[in-house]
Amino acid sequence: MRFGAHVSGAGGLYLAPINGKALGCEVIQIFTRSPQMWTAKALVASELERFKSSVIENGIEAVYIHAPYLINLASANSRVWNGSIGMLREELERGSELGCRGMMFHPGSAKDVGRENGLELVIEGLNKIMSGYKGKCQLLIEISAGAGEVMGDTFEELALMLKGANRGDEIGICFDTQHAFASGYDLRTEVGLNEVFDKFDRLIGLDRMILSHCNDSKVDFGVHKDRHEHLGRGRIGKESFKFLVNHPKLQHLDLILETPMDDGKEGAQGAGEVGSRGEDMAILKAFRNLTP
Repeated sequence: MRFGAHVSGAGGLYLAPINGKALGCEVIQIFTRSPQMWTAKALVASELERFKSSVIENGIEAVYIHAPYLINLASANSRVWNGSIGMLREELERGSELGCRGMMFHPGSAKDVGRENGLELVIEGLNKIMSGYKGKCQLLIEISAGAGEVMGDTFEELALMLKGANRGDEIGICFDTQHAFASGYDLRTEVGLNEVFDKFDRLIGLDRMILSHCNDSKVDFGVHKDRHEHLGRGRIGKESFKFLVNHPKLQHLDLILETPMDDGKEGAQGAGEVGSRGEDMAILKAFRNLTP
C-alpha cells in the first residue's frame, strides 16, 4: 500500500512531484488543467519530459489524474454530455502521454432525467470514451456522496456501469472513504469496514478498486454530502484508517489524501500543503508501520 495526496502543479506540472515529495508522498494526484475549465493547453514535448524527470527525481511511484469538476455523463444537455465525453477522453490521452496510472472522474447528476435514464447515459458515455482507446492510463469511476441525483453512490450502481459498458472490464473504481461514509457505508469500526469491503468484493471485485481517496468526514453517516475532514477530526474517526491501512485484502491500493488545505485552497502550494495534510500523511505511515 502506497500513500499520497492531491498536489498542485500550478506554475508547471513538473512542480507537482516536488510538492508531493515535500509531503512525503509515494504517489500523487494532480489536475492537468483547471478543474473549472473545458479547454486545456496541449502538452508539449519539453513539458512532458520535464514532468517525467521530476517524477523520477522526487521518488514518485505513480501519478493519478483527477478529471475536472464540470463532467456530467448523466446530463440531459447534449453540449454538456458530449463535452464531458470529449474531455474525459482527452484526459485519458493526456494521462497516457504523462505516464499516469489512472484518471478518475465523478459520473455526474441525473437530476434532469432520473436515475434510470441517467444510468443509460453514463454507460453510453463510457462506450464513447473507451471506443478506440489504446492508451495505458486507466479510466476510474469515483464513488460519489450521492447528493440529490448524483450517480455512482452505491456499489450496485457502480457495478451496473461496469457491466453495461462494452469495455467495462478495463474500467476501475476509485473508492473515497468520505463519499462512501456519506452514502451509507459504515467504516467506523473494524467489523463495519470489513463488511463494506466484503460487499464491494461480492458485487464488483476488490481487484477493480485501484485506489482510494482517504478522507475523514465533516458530516454524519449517510447524509449524502461531500465534506472532507482531516483524519481523526471527523465523524469516521482515526481508528478506521488504521483498519483500512492494515486490511489484508487492500494492500494493493494506493491511498490519496484529499483532506482540507490550511489556507482553504485544495491542492494549493505553500505552508498548507505540509501542515495539516502532512499530519494526515504521518498518521497513515504510523499505521502502516504497526507491528501485526
